[in-house]
Amino acid sequence: MKLTALGVWGGYPTRDAGTTSYLLQSEEGFNLLLDAGSRAVTELEHELSPNDLDAIILSHYHEDHIADLGALRQYRQLQTVKPEILPIYGHQENEYEFSKLSLENVSQGMAYDVENGTSVGPFDIQFLKTVHPVTCYAMRIVERATGQVLVYTGDTGYFAELVDFSKDANILLADVYFFKEHYTKYSHMPNHLSSVEAGEIAAQANVKKLILTHLPQVGDLQVLRDEAQEAAGKIPVDLAQPHMKWTV
Repeated sequence: MKLTALGVWGGYPTRDAGTTSYLLQSEEGFNLLLDAGSRAVTELEHELSPNDLDAIILSHYHEDHIADLGALRQYRQLQTVKPEILPIYGHQENEYEFSKLSLENVSQGMAYDVENGTSVGPFDIQFLKTVHPVTCYAMRIVERATGQVLVYTGDTGYFAELVDFSKDANILLADVYFFKEHYTKYSHMPNHLSSVEAGEIAAQANVKKLILTHLPQVGDLQVLRDEAQEAAGKIPVDLAQPHMKWTV
């Protein structure tokens, strides 16, 4: 499977880049959008037509993860030749936000099964509720044909269960919004991971690669990466940038 970064910032877009959104493509050609942050539509156009998306899955309903959802549906709605109705997977614990995922003849909200997991095209997905001010789910995504594993943390502060959830993943895509100095001052950070915590989780879970996303707008991001790398040991650490690609 192939993972492509579309938006990498947390909170708000800046420096010609958008907020969290990733394109996950299977070997069979299935196109799954992980979150739909700001600029997702225009960045997606550099990779494929938004009409060619097969599904979207959302970790939670904060604006920096769903900001372009309306624009994406408008794009598909206004095509001369209408694409298939787009399934948008989200949790049902916020009924109001979940109800907005469905738009007649354009999209259909689909509740993922947080207890037993959900299959989306060629992917089997398990869920883990994270530490965040609103309900948010991390995802362990397995491509059935290859057994390759992507773990996406969504937005989360540190909690021990993330280690087992990420065990032996090919890629850990981790929300890292804080530098080591915050970790040192406050120990575990609320709401988002620090560079040190992400590196430690990657090392303890024995993942193959750690990718830092949901990046802070202030500070030297190379330092952020280096801090995570020190904690991760020999596990390679990448700093996500728009249109970076990883093939598993």
